[in-house]
Amino acid sequence: MTDVVDCPCRTGKPYEACCGPVHSGRRPAATAVALMRSRYTAFALGLSDYLYKSWHPSTRPADLSLDPDLEWTGLVIERTTAGKAWDDTGEVRFAAEWRSGSDSGVLRETSRFAFVGRAWVYVDGFVHS
Repeated sequence: MTDVVDCPCRTGKPYEACCGPVHSGRRPAATAVALMRSRYTAFALGLSDYLYKSWHPSTRPADLSLDPDLEWTGLVIERTTAGKAWDDTGEVRFAAEWRSGSDSGVLRETSRFAFVGRAWVYVDGFVHS
């Protein structure tokens, strides 16, 4: 029997019913916010290949090295603009809590997404201070 683990994106759903199918390619992210949640979860789980594939080719870095000491501990979606199944673009403002050793903090960002081909991709983001 497999342990049911809550998805790190905090929907309250098990990972295998939430971001797991998106990460494995069994289901695309249906909206910009769904892609945002899947990307947060990928950061939390260290899934750099997924992060790379879900990043717009024109803005993604050549190398995506994740900090193994950085732990993502919480996500709050603060606001969404567009990004629905029928939109071409969308924005998601979020707050993501992190911890690294004895340091901790909150990353606040407004991320921009685009629907390219048949999938949502992350374009870029503006970090709020």
